[in-house]
Amino acid sequence: MTAELSTIVDFIRYGASRFAGAGLTFGHSYDNALDEATHLVLHALHLPHDLSPNYGQAKLVEEEKQRVLALFERRVRERKPVAYLTGEAWFAGLLFKVDERVLVPRSPIAELIQSGFSPWLEDIEVERALDLCTGSGCIGIAMASHNPNWQVDVVDISDDALALANVNVRFQDVQDRVRVIKSDLFAALQGEVYDLIVSNPPYVTEQEFADLPPEYSHEPALGLKAGHDGLDFALRILAEAPVHLSEQGLLIVEVGESERALVELLPRVPFTWIEFNVGQMGIFALDRRDLVAHADEIRAALQSRS
Repeated sequence: MTAELSTIVDFIRYGASRFAGAGLTFGHSYDNALDEATHLVLHALHLPHDLSPNYGQAKLVEEEKQRVLALFERRVRERKPVAYLTGEAWFAGLLFKVDERVLVPRSPIAELIQSGFSPWLEDIEVERALDLCTGSGCIGIAMASHNPNWQVDVVDISDDALALANVNVRFQDVQDRVRVIKSDLFAALQGEVYDLIVSNPPYVTEQEFADLPPEYSHEPALGLKAGHDGLDFALRILAEAPVHLSEQGLLIVEVGESERALVELLPRVPFTWIEFNVGQMGIFALDRRDLVAHADEIRAALQSRS
C-alpha cells in the first residue's frame, strides 16, 4: 500500500492521515497530526527541522522509507509521544535531549523566555534566577541561554530528571551559568535568594490524571499529579517563595487548568494571569510584596489541606 509513496511530502501526508485515522492524542510539543508527521519524517532522514519546502519533492530511497514507516508504526502502536521516539524536543528555540525520565517540554513559558519576560521584568534587574521543578532543565537552561548575564539554578526532587538536566546543561554549554540542585521545592535552598523564580510544577488533579489519554502514561507521574485540585505544589511554592525572592523579586508559576481552583481558594490574592499569543494559559505572576502582604491567607489555605 505504501509503495506509491515517494517524496518527503508524500510521507508527511501519509503519516498525518495515519495518525488522524488512529485517533492519536496530540499535545506533546505538537498539537496536530501534520506537525508530528513532519517532525518524524525529518528526524528519520537526518534533516533540519526548518528544512526549506523546496525539498518537499525530494524522493526517499528504500532504506529511508523503512525508517520513516517504522517510526510511524511505533507512534501508532505504542502511543508514545514523538519526543520520546526521537529523543529530542525543541523549547524556546533550543534543542533538548528528552526521554521518559522527564515530561516532554511544552510549557508556554517558552514564549515568555523568548520575549525577555516583557513587560514583567522591565523594572527588575535579574542577576539570579531559579527554575523550580525543572525536569529536563529546559526552562532554566533556556533562561540562561537567552540571558547570558543571569546565573540560574535548576531544581528538582527526581534523581532521574536531574541526571538528564545535567546532560542538557552540557549539551547547551551553559555549565558556567547553570547549577543543578536536588531539592524538594525550596528545602535544600536555605539562604538562596533570587530575582526571578519560575516554576512549572505538577498541577494535574487526581481525576484528570485518571482520565489522561495513553500518550501521557509514558510520562513520569511524579511530574504530573498534584492532589485533588492540582494545587499541592503551587500552594507550597506560594508559601515558601517570599524568603527566596529579592525585594523586587518576581514569581511566575504555571498551574494550567487548576487556575480556577486557585482563584477560588485565594480570592484576595492579586494574581496576574499572563496572556500569550494563543490566550491565557494558566500562568500567573506575583511580586514579593504581594506574596508577603497575603502570606497569612496563603499559609491558612495550605494548612487547611493537612
